[in-house]
Amino acid sequence: MTSLLSRIPRPATRPPSPFGPDAIEVGPRAVRIGDGWCASFAIVGYPREVGHGWLEPLTAHPSRLDVALHIEPVSANIAADRLRRQLARLESGRRADAAKGRLGDPDVEVAAEDARELAAGLARGEQKLFRVGLYLTVHARSEKALDAECARVRAVCASMLLDAQPSTWRTLQGWTSTLPVGVDALGQRRSFDTDALAASFPFASAELSASQGVLYGTATNGSGLVLWDRFAQDNHNSVILARSGAGKSYLAKLEALRSLYQGIEVAVVDPEDEYRRLAETVGGAYVRLGAPGVRVNPFDLAPGPRTSESDALTRRALFVHTLIAVLLGGKPDPASTAALDRGIVAVYESVGITADPRSHTRPAPLLRDLAAALESDGDPAARTLAARLVPFTTGTHRGLFDGPTTTRPDGHLIVFSLRDLPGELKAAGTLLTLDAIWRRVSDPANRKRRLVTVDEAWLLMAEPSGAEFLFRMAKSARKHWAGLTVVTQDAGDLLGSSLGQAVIANAATQILLRQAPQSIDTLAEAFGLSGGERAYLLGAARGQGLLAAGVDRVAFTALASDEEDDVCRTGIEQTLDDTPDL
Repeated sequence: MTSLLSRIPRPATRPPSPFGPDAIEVGPRAVRIGDGWCASFAIVGYPREVGHGWLEPLTAHPSRLDVALHIEPVSANIAADRLRRQLARLESGRRADAAKGRLGDPDVEVAAEDARELAAGLARGEQKLFRVGLYLTVHARSEKALDAECARVRAVCASMLLDAQPSTWRTLQGWTSTLPVGVDALGQRRSFDTDALAASFPFASAELSASQGVLYGTATNGSGLVLWDRFAQDNHNSVILARSGAGKSYLAKLEALRSLYQGIEVAVVDPEDEYRRLAETVGGAYVRLGAPGVRVNPFDLAPGPRTSESDALTRRALFVHTLIAVLLGGKPDPASTAALDRGIVAVYESVGITADPRSHTRPAPLLRDLAAALESDGDPAARTLAARLVPFTTGTHRGLFDGPTTTRPDGHLIVFSLRDLPGELKAAGTLLTLDAIWRRVSDPANRKRRLVTVDEAWLLMAEPSGAEFLFRMAKSARKHWAGLTVVTQDAGDLLGSSLGQAVIANAATQILLRQAPQSIDTLAEAFGLSGGERAYLLGAARGQGLLAAGVDRVAFTALASDEEDDVCRTGIEQTLDDTPDL
């Protein structure tokens, strides 16, 4: 290659510069910089339509490739004047062809249509015009390798319908245009409107169509950021399935924290006391069920007249039926169910509560009152049912129900911790907290975007009545502008029952983290995983997973700042991370 500029060697007495190469040799097609070669290209042709993150094939190119995007805003007056002249030229050419009997040029027709749409958007203030230059610089260790690498990059550009022209005889200007100094020495600009420029944002992920929402992390196979807005989907629910230790609770906490950034109210059912630091950091409410003096009365009714809840008493009676079934480990037989229904009606009447909403302000009865009503019933089935409730009324498990509700938390984040509850009451505690959350979500007087996270949902799915309640919540959450997140390490509990499968079917967002070999076949069949996706989930590192949402599917790695990481890690995780390797 013939040198246009003389090679400038570095003096032997000068130390190497940390800010640039020690020598530059400029040729007509390439530049030799230090001990490497580079060639630059200017993009002069673009496709008519592009999707979000359309630049990712270039930014994620496996070899070294510098991509520079120069943006210059154009004032509205100048943009309108240019569009007016462009429309005049296109219309003049179209009329000239028509007058001479020639067929219209399809490219001209399309260009005129695009110009008219852009002019209308500018007039309404919906769009702005920008002059954009896109330049590429390919690097290689040798001149021969550079030719092969340039051919690969041009092939990628051709697959994207981009016309990449080499900066022949302007190689130095091409290289400097891709340096991070903001200098456009080539001046090959193209007009972009706001939508086209936003789709060119270099950190967007091409696999996902969302341009806003919660940041989950970085794409595993590229440099794009994975953003997803669950509230823009057909329903707002999600499921997170992973084996123990794969980072599912970490991801759920990270999503909850970033949802709070956007003003979304968050409620969490926390079986293992993992969300306490999050609640303390953001000033949320923290309720420890099972702690001394903390009680929940399942008979509570919403106070005050609410015309939309004229059947509140009936709904509460049905919930008590569900709770008793969970406490007893299954639905009672028909005779016991009938006796229970009579007892619920009688115990509400005994305190003066009727279907009239004005009576709902009176103190609600307690579980022990229900047991007493069943005991006084002449039906043997009622007395048997009362005997089975003894552990929860006067026995060892009475602490949760032995009195009126002690706390009614409020705030932007509410965490219900179930760690202090005995194992026999965890499913019932989960059900009680979900009921309290659901009454808040379904209140028409306080409608806002909400996120409800149920961690370790297998505790509730193991109980048929609890699974039914979770299914009803998944079906109805969208109507109240709420999203349900079901987090579990036991995928079999979800996929092994029709209700669990229905919960997954009603989740538009599905996240799969590292999986166990024993469950991968079931998951692959349920989610239609390819062979590569199966292998990825089996070997995924902690925090890596697959986000599936309809036709969109992307592998990602959870990404958190140091401050977010400290909030989202549990105490045991921090202890293990701080322990030095032996």
